Amino acid sequence: MAPALTMTQLRQARMSSMLLDVAVDRTPLSVARWFGAMQAQDVASGHWSLGARCTGLTQSDVTGAFERAEIVRTWPMRGTIHIIPAEDLQWMLALTGSRTLTGAERRRESLGLTLRDATTAVDALALELRAKPVLTRSDALACIADAGIEVTGQRGYHLLWYAAQLGVTCIGPQRGTDQTFVAVAEWAPHQVTMTRDEALAELLLRYVRSHGPVSLRDFAGWTGLTMTDAKRAATGNDGRLISLALLGQELWATVELAERLRNGDGFGHEPVALPGFDEFILGYKDRSVQVPEGAMERIVPGGNGVFRATVVIDGLVVATWKRTLTGTRVTVEVEPLARMTKAVRAKVDASFAPYAAFLRRDLVVRESRATALGT
Repeated sequence: MAPALTMTQLRQARMSSMLLDVAVDRTPLSVARWFGAMQAQDVASGHWSLGARCTGLTQSDVTGAFERAEIVRTWPMRGTIHIIPAEDLQWMLALTGSRTLTGAERRRESLGLTLRDATTAVDALALELRAKPVLTRSDALACIADAGIEVTGQRGYHLLWYAAQLGVTCIGPQRGTDQTFVAVAEWAPHQVTMTRDEALAELLLRYVRSHGPVSLRDFAGWTGLTMTDAKRAATGNDGRLISLALLGQELWATVELAERLRNGDGFGHEPVALPGFDEFILGYKDRSVQVPEGAMERIVPGGNGVFRATVVIDGLVVATWKRTLTGTRVTVEVEPLARMTKAVRAKVDASFAPYAAFLRRDLVVRESRATALGT
C-alpha cells in the first residue's frame, strides 16, 4: 500500500491526470485516447473539453479531427453521448453498450415500438447510408419514416440511438448546426479488437490514468458496469495500477502517478475555464473533492442535469460562467461561488484567454448580473 494522500495532493494529482496541469502540444485524438471516452452530449462543450487540454488548438482543429474520422461521438455507456477514438468504437460498445441495451425492450414498449420496428429502422438506415455516406438527423428520421416506422415524440431518438448501440451507425461531423449520422463500417473501418477481459482492463487503465486517483466505485458509475466487473478490471491491471489510501478510501492510480506522489513531485497548473459537461466533474460519482460543499446547486441549478461551465483553481471549482457569441467577440459572464480577492479574480479572468483563442474571437469578461446585485 502506498503512503496516504492528503486532499491537496489528491486535487493536484487529478488535475495532472486530467491533462490540466501543464500546457502541452496534444491532438484531439491523443486526448481522446488518453481518456478513452469524454462526455460530449453538448457539441460545443465537447469541443472545448478537447481544446482545454491542447496548447494552441482551435475549434477548426477539433472539427478536422471529426472530419478525418479520428474521433467520433456516440453512446458508448450509460446512454450518454461521448467522444471516443473512432478505432475503439466496437470493443467499447461490446463491453459497456451491452448493459445499456438490456433496457431497450422496456423502452420500446413504452414508446409503442416492437423489436421488428427497431430492426426495420436499423436496416433502412444502413441501406440509405450505402447511397449517401452522411445523413443529417432530419434525413435519417425521414429514412426511418419512409420504411413505415413512426418517428414522432421520442421514437425517432430511440431508433437513432438503437442503431448506434448496435455499432451500425455513429454520430458524424456536424453540418453547421445539424447533427449527422454515418455508417461505422465505412466511416471507421479499422477497429481495434479485444477480448472482454482485455477490454475491461484497458478501459479501467484509461479511466484511472485520466481521472485518478479514483475509486472502483467511480469507475463503475462512469461506465455503468458492475462492481464485480470493476474488480475484475483491476485484477487485469496488475503491475500497471496501484491502490492509495485517503480518508479510509481505497483509490487507484497508475504506477507512474503513484511514484510522483511518493517522491513529492510538484504538479504545476494554471487556473482553467472548463465547459459545463466536462469529465472534471461528470467523470466522478463522488464530486466532493473538486466541488466545494454546498456548491453543486450552483453548478446544476435545480438538479436538472444541465451542468454550468466552471472555472477551476488548484483543483477546486471557484466560479461558473456562460458565454455569448456576437460578431467576432465572445463575452463571458462570471459568477463566483464565493467572494474573491482581486488577485483571484484576475486569475479567473485570465483563464478565459485560451478559450477565446480556441474560438479565434476577441474576449470580453464581465461579472454576472446576480453577482453585481449582490444576490
